[in-house]
Amino acid sequence: MRIVIAPDKFKGSLPAIEVAAAIAAGLSGTGAELVTIPVADGGDGTVDAAVAAGYQRVPVRATGPTGQPVSTSYARRDELALVELATVCGLERLPGGRLAPMEASSFGVGEVLRAALDAGARQLVLAVGGSASTDGGAGLLQGLGARVLDGDGRPLGRGGAALAGVAGFDPAGLPAALRQAGVTLAADVANPLTGPDGAAAIFGPQKGATPDQVAELDAGLRRWAKVVAEATGTDCAQAPGAGAAGGVGFAALAVLGAQRRPGIDMILELVGFDAALAGADLVITGEGSLDRQSLSGKAPVGVARAARRCGVPVVAVAGRNQLTREDAVRAGITAIHALSDLEPDLDRSMAGAAALLERIAHDQLTDWSRI
Repeated sequence: MRIVIAPDKFKGSLPAIEVAAAIAAGLSGTGAELVTIPVADGGDGTVDAAVAAGYQRVPVRATGPTGQPVSTSYARRDELALVELATVCGLERLPGGRLAPMEASSFGVGEVLRAALDAGARQLVLAVGGSASTDGGAGLLQGLGARVLDGDGRPLGRGGAALAGVAGFDPAGLPAALRQAGVTLAADVANPLTGPDGAAAIFGPQKGATPDQVAELDAGLRRWAKVVAEATGTDCAQAPGAGAAGGVGFAALAVLGAQRRPGIDMILELVGFDAALAGADLVITGEGSLDRQSLSGKAPVGVARAARRCGVPVVAVAGRNQLTREDAVRAGITAIHALSDLEPDLDRSMAGAAALLERIAHDQLTDWSRI
């Protein structure tokens, strides 16, 4: 019996690598061959998943979302560098967790991309989940070396609010290595940059923007898109994925020439998930909360889709489960086991997640190893 254990993180409780270890511990007495492959969908934990799959972790100092220096890293294998936005200038990097919808910038992720290029990377994968900013990727381009200018020809300040004054864009300072580099945007969302389905309207409130601030941010993004189109001759404002990560997707598509791919599909390819499925009899996946949002490209459903293509059954574990049996079956998941069934108290469930996962694996998943 060969079992592939491929969970995402249980957010706020356990990283994916510890989730996988707890499940494996619960199954350790079954005699099955256990293969652990922690996964991610492009948000926080993406670099960790790559490192667990054998990539090298490369430390970097960069600028956090509101200007503070942060210690971060990217994952490297040969000429490929995987850069995770969340660990540089995402919501998790906001000091004290204080939301800053108008001031937060994507500058730091540009610095990390430049560091990877300077170190010889020629394939860049930019995973953009968990962004704190709505700056249209202007900060990213500034961090890479481009000039974003105001009406007086001076460098524009950082953050979404500053886009109200953007008047010029000069890409001349971008690294020459970008011309030879392939860039992939790992993003699940297909939203455009602007409008009622755009970055500000859909994701701005999650980052703390009020209705008036959403309108201001959207107007700034429109102005920025026009400036970029005039400078590059390419209008990507309405391209699917341009609204990802507060418009970082727009900058990647319009200026870096990126190709967009679903985050989980990209990560599964990078960690060699299909190869691990060869000869597998069962896949166990999961995340902290399985709900309707999981169906729109989150890691467990991506894992289930990949396993179904190979005819391998999938069982999921979760902190809590809000999917119906019909939802699960359509997603390719045969059964779901929730920690909340063992420990209804959320705080105790999160604090004791490792032990609960091991117990579920031992008590409820062991029979799968005998099929």
